[in-house]
Amino acid sequence: LRMLQVKLIITGDDFGYCPRRNQGIVDCFLAGAISNVSLLVNGSAAADAAELARRHNIPIGLHANLSEGSPVCEVLKTNSSLLHQDGFFHGKMGFRTALSKGLLNMSEVKQELKAQVELFRELTGHLPPHMDGHQHVHVLPEVRHVFAEVLEEYGIKYTRVPIEPGLHNCDWIPPSLMDFYLGVEEDSFNTVDVFTKHGIRWADVYIGLSTMGRNMSVSSIRGAIDSALPQLAAAAAHRSTGTIELMVHPGYPSVPPVGGCGEGPDDFSQSWERLHELQTLIKPELQSYYKSKNIQLCSFKDL
Repeated sequence: LRMLQVKLIITGDDFGYCPRRNQGIVDCFLAGAISNVSLLVNGSAAADAAELARRHNIPIGLHANLSEGSPVCEVLKTNSSLLHQDGFFHGKMGFRTALSKGLLNMSEVKQELKAQVELFRELTGHLPPHMDGHQHVHVLPEVRHVFAEVLEEYGIKYTRVPIEPGLHNCDWIPPSLMDFYLGVEEDSFNTVDVFTKHGIRWADVYIGLSTMGRNMSVSSIRGAIDSALPQLAAAAAHRSTGTIELMVHPGYPSVPPVGGCGEGPDDFSQSWERLHELQTLIKPELQSYYKSKNIQLCSFKDL
């Protein structure tokens, strides 16, 4: 087996969610445990996150959010198909239900995505080198087309396509969550052609569903990377380097009412699982594992 140079992008999602999430992500970055972050521009601590990224030179992209909290586009804050009757986005599953019932106006989706790109640029001083979707909304039917158009219009090259090798063998994932993941996977398969047609790129291999929260450990990360390597070798057959993106959610637990994207922090962000991810990612055994496998941490803007 030829020695493939593996570039691993470890992306900390939900930067800007709350001050404690921001601190956890910065601590992880400074420890060399993550190499890239994704900013929620409608997060309650988004401006603080952008400032921290600038201060510590943290590579930052956009975590487009259509499902949690409030829109950033002024026009859509009062009367829009993207809002539930409570005045906030429909939620992770609510968004999917509204979409499947044909209740979402795609021109409003596009308007909000563009407003988020513009706000990102205002906060950071540059366009995002990569842009993905909070709760994987960007690979959903209809949304995927609008999302791809926005990326192409702004010249944003990279996104995420959450198809994880070995996911089907992860018997520790509870059935209800596995159903959600398999839906994300199917949507992702159906998105590949759309993104390709618009000239958008993504890492050769994605991992992160099987290693989220309580399921994260040094051995689950090693296992996910090890099972990704054959697929990576095939994807990068004519290249000397291959890329993997590992999605992670480190942080210190949110303390309500601080945090969230307009309606306070959710359960996952208040749980011990965020801290558990942080503590796992900074373990020296992981760093030595990367070394042993010739894995180099990088960000999308390094590709």
